Amino acid sequence: MIDLNTLKEKLAQPCKIVITTHHKPDGDAMGSSLGLYNYLIQKGHYVKVVSPTDYPYFLQWLPNNPEVIIYTEKETESKVLVAEADIIFCLDFNTLSRINELGDEVRKAGGIKVMIDHHLEPEGFDDFRHWNINACATAELIYDFIANSLDDATLINKDVATCLYTGVMTDSGSFRFPNVTANLHRIVASLIDAGAENWRIHQQVYDNATEGRLKFLGYCLSNKLEVFREFNTALITVSKEDIAKFDIQTGETEGVVNYALSISGIKLAAFIVERKDKVKLSLRSIGTFPANEICKKYFSGGGHRNAAGGQSEDTFENVIEQFKAILPEYKNLLMQ
Repeated sequence: MIDLNTLKEKLAQPCKIVITTHHKPDGDAMGSSLGLYNYLIQKGHYVKVVSPTDYPYFLQWLPNNPEVIIYTEKETESKVLVAEADIIFCLDFNTLSRINELGDEVRKAGGIKVMIDHHLEPEGFDDFRHWNINACATAELIYDFIANSLDDATLINKDVATCLYTGVMTDSGSFRFPNVTANLHRIVASLIDAGAENWRIHQQVYDNATEGRLKFLGYCLSNKLEVFREFNTALITVSKEDIAKFDIQTGETEGVVNYALSISGIKLAAFIVERKDKVKLSLRSIGTFPANEICKKYFSGGGHRNAAGGQSEDTFENVIEQFKAILPEYKNLLMQ
């Protein structure tokens, strides 16, 4: 590991820098990545954002989004960039399996690896760590890193602020989750002061749906929602055929699980979706119920206590039955 002074000395001169984030990046992942990008280019660095996969269309308006390279579309170029980088910033993930095949390239790269993240149990691949599990979003940590660690708050311009606001807004559930603190609101106020247009950002992310996505949401709620009152749990399941029927694109299933959690009395909500090569699970909970424990114990995943994810290579039908079979184990916690 290196200390902050060593990293600051490295950043004091122009460097080749790669920024990467987890596969199928969400608002916090892309907001953090492009927020840091828009800061670093002001310092004269040569910077590229490399995403392991594609990401939602409703995030592609972010400042300097055209500079993002998709690893699966430009594999050779991505590998060269990672191999030649002086510094690799790893944002919103803490284990290299979260960036798929790109993780092998990052692991063997000689550049300094900087992890900025708020998830539990880091793998330990990093050389420098700016990590806080109590942070609401990685974008919050990027703000802290720029403003406090690097003492460069004056370089948080409109582009940086817009990206970081997007990350904080999306990962905080529009500022309604328990880990939203007074200090986070102060950060948000400073981002608005720096030029972030809160109303416009919300509109771009949340009021930008396709017709198919709205019809898909209606279908999920009317046809695919199951409620288990004996466990205070709600479940939505979506097959490959459902995805194809509504032509659902990357990111368009995001947030569906929250509708299940919004039902009065529900403490645990699950969204299970069948993908081409595996079955994915998104869990949300309220209070002290450990959604991440279920994902880690049974579905090769993890995350935060109230927001977690997992996956399985078993059949879609078997994963659904497995999830239902787990519920009695947690009945006491769910019924408190």
